[in-house]
Amino acid sequence: MNPVEILLVEDNLDDAELAISALRKKNLASALTHVEDGEEALEFLFGEGRFAGRNGVEQPKLVLLDLKMPKLSGLEVLKIIKSDKRTSKIPVVVLTSSKEEPDIQEAYALGANSYIVKPVTFDSFADIVSTVGFYWLLVNQPSHNTL
Repeated sequence: MNPVEILLVEDNLDDAELAISALRKKNLASALTHVEDGEEALEFLFGEGRFAGRNGVEQPKLVLLDLKMPKLSGLEVLKIIKSDKRTSKIPVVVLTSSKEEPDIQEAYALGANSYIVKPVTFDSFADIVSTVGFYWLLVNQPSHNTL
């Protein structure tokens, strides 16, 4: 099994399909896993639940995280990701429809690497997602230090 490069955490299936399509157009979706809620995201990252047995050492290079989700909100997921040494260095880009200042402030306080409000139009959304994927997978130079 190839390592997952992008974990897409999105409960809106239309938005998820649009994001996946945009990433595919740029050949960035070959190693993508989509989960529909915060609980599934954590199960994936920590190799639990339906992802039991997944190698937790092989973490994605990027998490695209919606905020408004069932079971666990994106902010709760972000807090757990950034507070656990196994996942704290994974870049997390919040991709949400919320323009609320408290959400933006809390996301950054919890360690979000970027906060993007989903554009309304199809083309703008596709452009943003592909640009984000390109930057974090191909341009950004992550630290390989595990300390």
